[in-house]
Amino acid sequence: MFMVNNVDNFINIAYKEAQRAYKKREVPVGAVIVKDGKVIAKAHNLKEKKKSPLAHAEILCIEKACKKINNWRLDDCIMYVTLYPCNMCLGAIKESRINTVIYAANRENITNIDEKCIYIKDDRCLNIIQQFFKELRRK
Repeated sequence: MFMVNNVDNFINIAYKEAQRAYKKREVPVGAVIVKDGKVIAKAHNLKEKKKSPLAHAEILCIEKACKKINNWRLDDCIMYVTLYPCNMCLGAIKESRINTVIYAANRENITNIDEKCIYIKDDRCLNIIQQFFKELRRK
């Protein structure tokens, strides 16, 4: 179904986006959208910078991808994201018609995993989130 090397490569790109968010003191989540084996968009959380609750990595990535292909339909696209998407992002993913979401870390208290989502464990993605909130609690 998916070539492991490509999955690792795209998760690595998403992780680099999460690191960019971390350096900006944003919740470190990164997302990448791939079409036909090529990255068409990447983004990270910017809620604090944009002063918007909508500035999640997934939403920003979807917006960039739509602009890139000049279409709101992201058919045949795969999203790679460092953390299982929230409900708002899952809704946007469904509306944009992204086929598959591959995520690298679980959220707490997930009751139902969406059928589009595939878990590929990557400890770095969980560790950066945990480190961010540990540092936040110390302040």
